[in-house]
Amino acid sequence: MEVPRHWRLKKQRYALVGEVCPSCGAKLFPPRDVCPVCKAEAKTLYTFSGRGEVLAFTTVTQPPAEFADQAPYVVALVRLEEGPTLTAQLTDLGDETPYIGMPVEMVTRRLRTDQGERGVIVYGYKFRPRLQPAPA
Repeated sequence: MEVPRHWRLKKQRYALVGEVCPSCGAKLFPPRDVCPVCKAEAKTLYTFSGRGEVLAFTTVTQPPAEFADQAPYVVALVRLEEGPTLTAQLTDLGDETPYIGMPVEMVTRRLRTDQGERGVIVYGYKFRPRLQPAPA
C-alpha cells in the first residue's frame, strides 16, 4: 500500500468515519460522493458508534499471502447500529464461537505490515465480541 493512500483512508479505518446524506439522512460507509438512496450529494462527515451485530461469518483457512501469518481467522458481515453493513475480521474471540446476531464492537488492530522499502504497519478496524450489560 502506498503511504499517501494509507493517510487518505485513515479516518474511515481508525474511527469508522463515513457520511450522512443531508437530503434523506442515509448513513453511508464507506464515504461516497453521491447518496445511493436519493442520489443527492453526501459530503457531511459522520462518525459511527462502532457497535453492531454479525449477519454472517466464515473462517478463512487459505488466506492471501499478506495475511498468511494470521490464518485461520474469522471474517464477518457486520451490520452497524446505524444501518450500513461492512466486512471485517473478528478478533479477540478466545474460545467463543461466533454466531449470527452476535453483538460486536469496533476496535483498531494491526491489519498487516507492508514489507516494502518503507515497512508501513497498516492498522484498521476489526470487531470483537461486545459484552452485554448485566440485567438490572
